[in-house]
Amino acid sequence: MMTPLLRSTLFGTALLSALTAQAQVQVEANAGMLAAKISEEIAPGDYEKLLKGLRANPGQYKRKVVLLDSVGGSAPEAIRMGRLLRETGFDALVPSSGLCQGSCIYLLAAGRKRTINGYVALRRPPFPAGDSAQAQAAHGNQPLSPARYLRDMGIDVRLAEDIYQVAPGQLRLLSQDELKRYRLN
Repeated sequence: MMTPLLRSTLFGTALLSALTAQAQVQVEANAGMLAAKISEEIAPGDYEKLLKGLRANPGQYKRKVVLLDSVGGSAPEAIRMGRLLRETGFDALVPSSGLCQGSCIYLLAAGRKRTINGYVALRRPPFPAGDSAQAQAAHGNQPLSPARYLRDMGIDVRLAEDIYQVAPGQLRLLSQDELKRYRLN
């Protein structure tokens, strides 16, 4: 059960990020490690920012880590970014001060190793044509299938179904048991 303070904090973070609506994608190399940080709202064009950052830092690294603190955003963009992170060998980390919600979960799923010290929350994405059963059915037939993507990443595909069980406009904070059951942690 989510405490009122945690609920207020999550709501405040989501509201603040929605107001700024600028994705932050940073890639830096330091001491044999390559770190990518993805924060704010994921938007079209972020894949290109990530790719550009990776190309600007070629070479061999002892460790590659993506730090996640995002309210989600564009699911197709997050899936594209996630495939790039997996192909290039990144681990995923939600730091203790971090929140990974909505489509950020696709970036978390991409990590070869996933460490969650902060919070992970499910949020149902809006359907472009509305929330009707017909719109939901059409959404499920898109070429970038979230269930297929999660399966490819070794995540329990029930997660894709459970995302759509969250009421519109609501968050569902995942417990440690749920993170293990979905194979996210």
